[in-house]
Amino acid sequence: MSNTFDDLDDGRPETPAQRADRNWNEILQELRVLQTGTQILTGFLLALAFQSSFADLSPTQRTFYLVLVCLAALSAVVALAPVALHRAVFHLQVKPALVRTGHNCLRGALTLVSLLLVGVVVFVFDVVVSLAAGTAAGVVLGLIILVLWIVVPVSVRRRARGSTR
Repeated sequence: MSNTFDDLDDGRPETPAQRADRNWNEILQELRVLQTGTQILTGFLLALAFQSSFADLSPTQRTFYLVLVCLAALSAVVALAPVALHRAVFHLQVKPALVRTGHNCLRGALTLVSLLLVGVVVFVFDVVVSLAAGTAAGVVLGLIILVLWIVVPVSVRRRARGSTR
């Protein structure tokens, strides 16, 4: 392993390999959090089909339910893709590429989970109250996700870049 430190001025004296290892570990921790929440939500969705009141759903509600189940499955597959890739390239010395791919998969999984969360809220409100209430609740949750997952991080990044100049 090379002892040459990289040229990123972030206060961390690490080699490129050390940085890739640290970044990979951070991605794995984030995936663990995301996966737990997604698994709970998926379990909730799968259990619904076996409830006696499921027969009372309209054809549109059943179709929407199936879309949500597909979103849940897809979000799990995308979130697990970095792990599968890691197994496929183990010992091939491609950790930086693995980190980039893992980062992109994690962003994609977060997008899918945000759609899933909004969809589940719309679905539950639709079944319990009305489609109008579901739509309103979904829009509110979508805006909250937009602010917390996109607007706030972009703002923090801009401030961080401004303070390093």
